[in-house]
Amino acid sequence: MTNKLEQLRAMTTVVADTGDIEAVRRLQPVDCTTNPTLVLKAVALPQFADALDEAVQWGKAQSLKEDARVAAVADRLAISVGVALSQIVPGRVSTEVDADLSFDTQASIAKGREIIAAYEARGVSRDRILIKLASTWEGIRAAEVLQGEGIDCNMTLIFNAPQAIACADAGAFLISPFVGRILDWHVKHTGKTFTPEEDPGVISVRNIYNSFKAHGIKTVVMGASFRSAGEVEALAGCDRLTISPALLDELAKDEGKLERRLSPDTSGDVPARKSYDEAAFRWAMNEDAMATEKLSEGIRSFAADLAKLRSLVAERLA
Repeated sequence: MTNKLEQLRAMTTVVADTGDIEAVRRLQPVDCTTNPTLVLKAVALPQFADALDEAVQWGKAQSLKEDARVAAVADRLAISVGVALSQIVPGRVSTEVDADLSFDTQASIAKGREIIAAYEARGVSRDRILIKLASTWEGIRAAEVLQGEGIDCNMTLIFNAPQAIACADAGAFLISPFVGRILDWHVKHTGKTFTPEEDPGVISVRNIYNSFKAHGIKTVVMGASFRSAGEVEALAGCDRLTISPALLDELAKDEGKLERRLSPDTSGDVPARKSYDEAAFRWAMNEDAMATEKLSEGIRSFAADLAKLRSLVAERLA
């Protein structure tokens, strides 16, 4: 019998949640996802030393004010990581719009266009890239515009069905409903220990997947933010799963049988399809303390790591 990672590949598109080039080469995912946290980790690796030097030298040659120069170099580094990953994986690379733009639709649209232009200038076509946007109301509206321009989006930091539905209604190519961060919230607030079958993050993604399939929604569902291999196994069959190298290695070492848990043919009974205007969306978020808290926390965390990346760049420029 093949290991669980190989069994998973037969039913789900495996995506690596990392900027670690060597791990990607070894694990051979189809796609890669990055975010400010992963880019910050990546540029600290020896294989990106030359890219860091190149970006800094490029930045010094730009006629920009200090803050704009620092931001431009940080952006260039994120693209450098993405370009390197695109040369290894056959599929898509996700690159995130700055977290501090999460509540600014027009700025998010402009940044998404800039990211695509930067990739195309370096020989990577837009059909290889996903623009990651936080699933705020403003981020969803930005995705709607970008999708209309042929720029596919990965909607991240999804914690409930209203976010998922609003993203699908906006025509988003892909959504990333989180698993582990939902579990974290429930463990903190209940003190309980959850099995993978009881895991509220797993249940959330299953419900979103089943609803999308039952209603013929084409948006890709990609489970994300895993705390254990058990959570991954509980979502086997999902369209895509983005998984850390450590958990991919764990699955590769496990020779047990992996049961398919999700299938478009067995979605079962699901609630009637809803739609959300801005007022209904904001009310649904207001009524979901977990989703509101984890979305805000996620944006703050990514913004903090973006600030750390920019601080590193500022030091090098100086």
